[in-house]
Amino acid sequence: MTENQEFIYESIFNQVRMGFLSLDEIQENILEEIEDNEFEDEISEEWAFDKIREEYQKLLSESKQWKSPTDTERLIKAFDELCDENILALHNAGYTTTDGEYEVVEVERALQENEVESDGYCFYHEQDLARAIAIEDPGLFIAFQKVDNSDDATTIEVGKIVAEALRNNGLEVNWNGSARSKIEIPGFRWQHIFDEDGRDLQDYSEVVERMIQ
Repeated sequence: MTENQEFIYESIFNQVRMGFLSLDEIQENILEEIEDNEFEDEISEEWAFDKIREEYQKLLSESKQWKSPTDTERLIKAFDELCDENILALHNAGYTTTDGEYEVVEVERALQENEVESDGYCFYHEQDLARAIAIEDPGLFIAFQKVDNSDDATTIEVGKIVAEALRNNGLEVNWNGSARSKIEIPGFRWQHIFDEDGRDLQDYSEVVERMIQ
């Protein structure tokens, strides 16, 4: 593979294994990426679509060997429980920490419109997720805080609640108890495959509905 093919292949690998997009959406994204980077002369649509199919088939056969509950299922359950405890918990919130914080504020605003205020929030973003699908040394970082808060003691309380929910669901937690450090789930392996009829983890209106009940 050429350097440019490697670049596109990595994008295919990530999008397929994160499991948030349909194959059609991935194909569309990849064609756009090839075009934006002016790789059309070097990388054909056929090559890209073959690689997408290959990666998907590989993931499909791997998924038959996954042992339930997977780390991903444990995380989903922990995040649902956190929402029930009035901690806003978002999956795959944006690409960076700043993006994630923006998403949180949007959801918090929707909660407040329903006269609910969260006691804190947590999320992971797409760059975190890229590590969780890595073949070697996977893991996941979880950011946490409370909207409009600058008190470290309050932040730490949120961190403790999040860490406890993760541990209660059988996930290993590595956190030094500081307001300045993210919570790490070492060895966390993201195992998720796109399902048209499955739950959309990025439908944050579901989070709002769950928290206003």
